[in-house]
Amino acid sequence: MNETIRELLAQRHYGRLRAYLSELNVVDIAALFMGLSQEDMVLLFRLLPKETAADTFSYMESGAQQSLCEAMNDVELRAVLDELAMDDTVDMLEEMPANVVKKVLQSCDMQYRKSINQFLSYPEDSAGSLMTIELVDLKSSMTVGQAFDHIRRTGVNKETIYTCYVIGDNRVLEGVVTVKTLLLADKETLIGEIMETNIIYVHTLDDQEQIAYLFGKYDFLALPVVDTENRLVGIITIDDALDVIQEENTEDFEKMAAISPSDDSYLRTSVFTHAKKRIVWLLILMLSATVTGTIITKYEDAFAAIPLLVAFIPMIMDTGGNCGSQSSTLVIRGMALNEIAPRDALRVWFKEIRVALLVGVALALVNGLRIFFQYGSFLMAATVGFTLILTVCLSKSLGCILPIVAKRLKVDPAIMAAPIITTVVDACSIFIYFNVALLVLHV
Repeated sequence: MNETIRELLAQRHYGRLRAYLSELNVVDIAALFMGLSQEDMVLLFRLLPKETAADTFSYMESGAQQSLCEAMNDVELRAVLDELAMDDTVDMLEEMPANVVKKVLQSCDMQYRKSINQFLSYPEDSAGSLMTIELVDLKSSMTVGQAFDHIRRTGVNKETIYTCYVIGDNRVLEGVVTVKTLLLADKETLIGEIMETNIIYVHTLDDQEQIAYLFGKYDFLALPVVDTENRLVGIITIDDALDVIQEENTEDFEKMAAISPSDDSYLRTSVFTHAKKRIVWLLILMLSATVTGTIITKYEDAFAAIPLLVAFIPMIMDTGGNCGSQSSTLVIRGMALNEIAPRDALRVWFKEIRVALLVGVALALVNGLRIFFQYGSFLMAATVGFTLILTVCLSKSLGCILPIVAKRLKVDPAIMAAPIITTVVDACSIFIYFNVALLVLHV
């Protein structure tokens, strides 16, 4: 598609280009803007019908949106904003530099600018920053026939009309009713008789991670947002919830890899920024690893007496780190899905220690037999085998407990993932190994 677009732009075949674009989905059209020059972006954007242009704009990468905002005049910008959903406008402005935000706000009327500023005043990761005010609201005193008339009259530019919200005086949320329920009801039935009053809702300052969890738990298409006085102020739709889920998962993966989270995509992030977000944790982990070196130095007499001891250090450290990573990954994911809470710490540890004993004994037997037949030393086999059992038990205990402790301390549990666990377990496993060797081998 990109090659076709570039060819038609170069040949100035605007009629064919417009016809070609009309056959594409707006998401695919938005992707075409990546990599085009600003001049070609503006030209391509102006070929789109008004409504298609606004839909396409909402799916563009922030870089393309910024280029278009800088190139468009106030009339064009205002036309796009008139068709753009409020939450999409706010999302766009949060990514823009101050000069572009100023230009966009200047092209808006006073009331629209006031609404945007209200959205921008909410914390970045809160329900208020995700919601849209474009919803269908009904009154409990309406009949089903009156409700349909109201939906036809006001629902054209709403984010969704499938779920309607019933409000009372001062916009207090009283109930929820779906269009399916309305279609199956008699036209003279009152909305108050068929609405659902057991409502799941969020407040404007609730964290987006909790919102994503509610969407996953209840399979909502939309979720109402209320203020401190239970007044309906907006809704969050499933498309925004999916963006949050993806964003939260990406952030967790980055933290679990000891990388500071980034708001930009991988390719749009500069080399310097990538390095800056990785170097801090790498320095911390590198310096903390000196503890392992210090322990090895302390026991240098032991492996000077029996050099074979050194051969098993990498295996013991790797096994401990891998076991700890397994436990921490499962616990972190369990907490992210609300399957594990801090109060479950003892249950989680008891389960992991039983797993550790089974795994540790199996690993010890396999390695013990290998070492005995390879080196002919029962004591060396016993030393490594017993060390493996203790190391696996310790690493799995740390792997499950440290993320729970982090959660209790209001720190993201994802921080206590593989890099941290591995570094801690490395030092502990070496300490255990040489102390076991001292006891069993009498070195």
